[in-house]
Amino acid sequence: MKPETRELLMKVSTATLCTALFKRGLRNQFIQDVHPLNAGLPNMVGEAFTLRYMPAREDLNPIGVFTDRQHPQRQAVEQCPEGAVLVIDSRKNARAASAGGILVSRLMKRGAAGVVTDGGFRDSPDISKLPFPAYHHRPSAPTNLTLHQAIDINVPIGCGDSPVWPGDVIVGDAEGVVVIPAGIADEIAAEATEMTAFEDFVQEQVMEGRSILGLYPPTEEQSRNDFAAWRQAKGR
Repeated sequence: MKPETRELLMKVSTATLCTALFKRGLRNQFIQDVHPLNAGLPNMVGEAFTLRYMPAREDLNPIGVFTDRQHPQRQAVEQCPEGAVLVIDSRKNARAASAGGILVSRLMKRGAAGVVTDGGFRDSPDISKLPFPAYHHRPSAPTNLTLHQAIDINVPIGCGDSPVWPGDVIVGDAEGVVVIPAGIADEIAAEATEMTAFEDFVQEQVMEGRSILGLYPPTEEQSRNDFAAWRQAKGR
């Protein structure tokens, strides 16, 4: 991802990004039912590095598997590149944790940009205090081994019904997380930036009592002229 693309994506909302993606026929890029543990952090932006779970088979998934240094969950944490987001396919099952406070802290210390699961995190009160973006469905105290078996890393996955390929651009804000296909990340970032400027203008106008009719969308020439003047005045 280009540094300028990352910078633009730090300043736009997932809602605006979803609209830009919808214009291109992409309807399922918002990861469903995940929420930030700390909604007060800046945007999370990074390329996807993935971890996939499958239903655990008890004879193959005892607690002793964690002694294996090649265990996929451990390797995912230790291999996730600096600036990347670890995205976990937990089959939308939050009855057991996808990870806990120690692993999330290790990701933070290694320089990852954030972590997302469509399951749950244990130690969620501790994770919520970290200056590190983390998204999950709900808190979940049981160890992942009770339900999940880590099976593969950095492969295409589904997370909250959204398809995620390694290298896709992940953006999270206080509302949730959106997945941008890597090949169109630059143009989506630029378009969302333009859309944000217009939406900020509209919001100001609405708060001053103006009707949305003819303004949003700007079907009247006066609205377009007013926006051009606003941009010039605001340096946007």
